[in-house]
Amino acid sequence: MNRMDRSRRRFAMALAGMAGFVDAAGYLSAGGYFVSFMSGNTTRLGVALGTGAGAALPALLIAGFVAGVTAGALVALRAGPWRKPAVLALVALLLLGAGAMRAAHLHGAMLAMLVLAMGALNNTFLRGGEVSVGLTYMTGALVKIGQGIAQSLLGRGLLSRGQEAAWANWLLLWAGLLGGAVLGAWFQTRLPMACLWIAGGWATLMAALSLTLRAEG
Repeated sequence: MNRMDRSRRRFAMALAGMAGFVDAAGYLSAGGYFVSFMSGNTTRLGVALGTGAGAALPALLIAGFVAGVTAGALVALRAGPWRKPAVLALVALLLLGAGAMRAAHLHGAMLAMLVLAMGALNNTFLRGGEVSVGLTYMTGALVKIGQGIAQSLLGRGLLSRGQEAAWANWLLLWAGLLGGAVLGAWFQTRLPMACLWIAGGWATLMAALSLTLRAEG
């Protein structure tokens, strides 16, 4: 985040908000499982295996997420300088497909498309072939925030404007995910049939806006 210019940081925050929106809607639709937070699903899988409960759903969600990452990576590699719009177009198509599956009352297919979309989304920001900003998971961001607070308490974190901004940017990224999750929960509980269409429209808008950004990062 601290290597990005302001427009790309705002773009990343908007995408994190979209991820939070989708994950909240997915969480409420999947009985407490996640469509983007695979650490949580891994814990649920471990509990299921350790207690003899049903482990199929968390296992399938994890596999679907990995498949989505793989599909997004293939698109990113083939798209070259058009990586961001290509990946986000894929995400938009999957989210709109999820909305169609919900309208058709195909619950399993809807969850599959949601988890594929969230896996693919993590290929939006790459540097040297590696993910530079994770958009669907915030553990790393919270670690950076905590480290920045510790440096500040020791009088080191405010020695330069760059150091101060670095962890503040991670805080804003986390806030984007949280804000999106609040919106996703609100729409899922009040307008469930419209919720995923909104997510698909959000992703479509992000794909269009990505055309104005540099390919790097």
